Amino acid sequence: MKITDLLSERSIMLQGKPNSKQEAIDQLVDLMMENGNIKDKEEYKKVVLKREEEGTTGIGEGIAIPHGKTDAVTKPGLAAMVVPDGVDFASLDGSPAKLLFLIAAPNTEDNVHLEVLSRLSTLLMDTNFRQALYDAKTPKEFLKCIDQAENEKLGEEKNENDSYEILAITSCPTGIAHTYMAAEALEQMGEQLGHKVKVETHGSSGVKNKFTKEDIKNAKGIIIAADTKIDLSRFDGKKLVKAKVADGINKPKQLIEHVLSQDAKVYHSSAKNVNEDNDEGKEKIGTQIYKHLMNGVTHMLPFVVGGGILIAISFLLDDYSINPANFGMNTPIAAFFKTIGNAAFNVMLYILAGYIAMSIADRPGLAVGFVGGILAVQGTTFSSLTNSDITLVSSGFLGALIAGFAGGYIVLGLKKLCSYLPDSIEGIKTILLYPVFGILIIGAFMLLINPYVGALNTAINNYLSSMGSANKIILGLILGGMMAVDLGGPINKAAYTFGTGMLASGQYDIMAAVMAGGMVPPLAIAFLATAFPKKIPKKDKQAAYVNYIMGLSFISEGAIPFASADPLRTIPAFVVGSAVSGALSMLFNCTLMAPHGGIFVIATIGHPVKYLLAIVIGAIVSTAIMAMLKKNLPEYEKVKEVKKGA
Repeated sequence: MKITDLLSERSIMLQGKPNSKQEAIDQLVDLMMENGNIKDKEEYKKVVLKREEEGTTGIGEGIAIPHGKTDAVTKPGLAAMVVPDGVDFASLDGSPAKLLFLIAAPNTEDNVHLEVLSRLSTLLMDTNFRQALYDAKTPKEFLKCIDQAENEKLGEEKNENDSYEILAITSCPTGIAHTYMAAEALEQMGEQLGHKVKVETHGSSGVKNKFTKEDIKNAKGIIIAADTKIDLSRFDGKKLVKAKVADGINKPKQLIEHVLSQDAKVYHSSAKNVNEDNDEGKEKIGTQIYKHLMNGVTHMLPFVVGGGILIAISFLLDDYSINPANFGMNTPIAAFFKTIGNAAFNVMLYILAGYIAMSIADRPGLAVGFVGGILAVQGTTFSSLTNSDITLVSSGFLGALIAGFAGGYIVLGLKKLCSYLPDSIEGIKTILLYPVFGILIIGAFMLLINPYVGALNTAINNYLSSMGSANKIILGLILGGMMAVDLGGPINKAAYTFGTGMLASGQYDIMAAVMAGGMVPPLAIAFLATAFPKKIPKKDKQAAYVNYIMGLSFISEGAIPFASADPLRTIPAFVVGSAVSGALSMLFNCTLMAPHGGIFVIATIGHPVKYLLAIVIGAIVSTAIMAMLKKNLPEYEKVKEVKKGA
């Protein structure tokens, strides 16, 4: 309730001249009576005087706020008096009272007098505000001063109330589904628990809903639900909790409660990021490797997707009969698409290595990892003093992976060594020492390992190329099934990363099997809701139908809520159906050059009709298994009973 809602021009006296505290209260009560707030003047005055006997309401600084709560008050009200010469009010600091406010409160449980008393006291502590009241020439001007000050104060309180209690960052390796599902789960749980949550998403299209400095300043805690590297330096001094992006989806309540609890640790950033390193040291080695790998994969994907689709389009636009050996470059338009596609596609492993290294060692690792990736993919030949050639064999995808991790840890080692150098040369470490020695060391390292890794890479490619139909079907079965085990988790990402890596080696059938397996789970949920509606809760029907779009778009994560609700019946069904699709894709010799896109890249798929058939069959298999394992839900049986009774 605003102060100006309780005060009117009739209840304000600007030139009061009471001779005593008693007389001042009498005059204020008269103003209150005139304003129509009390029905029994004497009864109200008795309560006000009794309160004064308990202790003076002269709070000091020339201010007195007498008040009374009684049945004699018909509605809350205020009366005000300015006493230029002051009146003895037995104030706590002994100073005469010059600003007097009388509060009338009805005898209810609201305790409105305490709320008004608190607001008044806060405003009156401002010297400029008090002076403005003293200088007011008319009651209208007096009211305007209060209204202006109160609006400013309420504006500040509104900003404070509107500030976010918890900030969260969500990010998954592909930056598509998990990122936004975790964001939605945290926001919804925050609303249920009564905590305002703002989520900054680090998705495939960049950072959205970015925190402001004010957001960070006002937040009580930070939640990082991410499987990629996140810069934490801006959260120095804040309570911070780290978790997987899957926990943001499945455990939002625990994360919110944890970050607000006493157990949440305060994050401290320093020049060497000691705390962050320590936090990472507590993670399991497998978790660390997965996060670094996924950081590389996340940054690599746009190059693979963009380049791969453009190359595939070049084949669609070319004439194979002109020159089969130069397919994709025979016509000007095809050559245009393939040249651009190659420019993106050919650097994907450099990006993979560079950003793995950057995840490990921050920015100094980027150049070292990038160069390692170049040496892994391109190799090089140079002449020694004896004029004999020394050849660095290409080691392809595996070499780029190793280069990324090696580059990152090489830079970490250099950082450790350079920590013993004088602080005066701190500025040249990043710009000179790390890149020069880092690139030199990674070059020597790749010279040593490339022949062995290259031989292994070649052996794998030769094996995959010479695989018989039976072996290919088994490989497709395994990769397809892996895509459905954890729907975007480590196993899913292992299969997906293998598929994208094989694109660089020209093994396009592997990527086709991987995407087919990933499309099955959400499609199976949509099929189940359509063909067996009593197996899906009514409240989840709409989300189930949305999985038609999710499945056709190759977003496996659409099935996560349904898998989480009933994992024992859904996940086995998903795995079997996805495995069938992966195997059939291999059997039909389907190929795919784009590692994403689902139905939207169907024109670039080899044997597209058979490919769609493989996906549909796999989804039907999963649907049939779930239909057998799941019982009709009781909520539908109750409806049936009611209808019978009617």
